[in-house]
Amino acid sequence: MSLAVLGGGSWGTALAAHLRRAGHPVRLWLRDAATADEINRARRNAAYLPGIDLPADLEATPDLARAVGRADTVFVVIPSEFCRGVYRQLRAHAAPSSVIVSCTKGIEIDSLRRMTEVATEEAPGRALAVLSGPSFALEVARQQPTTVVVASAQPGVAEAVQRLVSTRVFRAYSSDDVVGVELAGSLKNVIAIAAGIVDGIGYGSNTVAALVTRGLAEIARLAVVLGARADTLSGLAGLGDLVLTCTGTLSRNRRVGQALGAGRSLAEAMAETRMVAEGVRTTLAACAMAERAGVEMPIAMQMREVLYRGRSPREAVEALMLRTLKRE
Repeated sequence: MSLAVLGGGSWGTALAAHLRRAGHPVRLWLRDAATADEINRARRNAAYLPGIDLPADLEATPDLARAVGRADTVFVVIPSEFCRGVYRQLRAHAAPSSVIVSCTKGIEIDSLRRMTEVATEEAPGRALAVLSGPSFALEVARQQPTTVVVASAQPGVAEAVQRLVSTRVFRAYSSDDVVGVELAGSLKNVIAIAAGIVDGIGYGSNTVAALVTRGLAEIARLAVVLGARADTLSGLAGLGDLVLTCTGTLSRNRRVGQALGAGRSLAEAMAETRMVAEGVRTTLAACAMAERAGVEMPIAMQMREVLYRGRSPREAVEALMLRTLKRE
């Protein structure tokens, strides 16, 4: 299989390296020609995967048409805010027979569309799948055992991508719950910011455990109303990814929350990482979707207050603790 990976950040580069090590010809597309040259010449992406040696025959290119022109499967690993423009270009450059696999964990702010919905609108006619789950890029690049889930409305497509990506150190499960896998992967980033905040404030494990548990509950409430299956939320794309991003030291969304909890501004927190923390934008989408669906998401609502309305992190935690008492 000839593959293309779009996105030269940490996860895109790690996934491209993994797929090349799995024996597939891979072209990695990234906008920055200098970084593409660094990958081709030095076998490194120092900005996003420092210290990682990339496969000798992984090809990087800033030419989108070259990257996807002969690709049987195209993995899209770019921030959600840029996806529509890239998918629009794929209409002209990707073969109608190619499979598009979204690896983006975010929601389009203006339209509240999931990424496979954006792909359907901008590059119609292609088979679609989504890959998600607990998968820090650096650990995948280091070939540490990782499990993910591949979902598609077409079971045969999910199973084909599942076989394509699976190796002795990277195991994929298949699913037909595209809605659940996409929403879980996106919404967990909002809860991860909250988990980082409580850590930055100096609260302990009790508080983080409460956030993870109640965060999963509110993610599930919204996702199920929007068409997801409840069992998906207790699987890899749901609970698995939520635990990882709320507790793992490599979580960019958790790091943003830690900086906020320690008293830094959002601008200062965002400036501390080169990588996109999708949860900051997804907070707005999550709250808008919840309000439209009539679903309570108190943690997401408090994150919106902190990120966009000037509420202090301590006040947000106190507001959550003082909510009306309820049955679990």
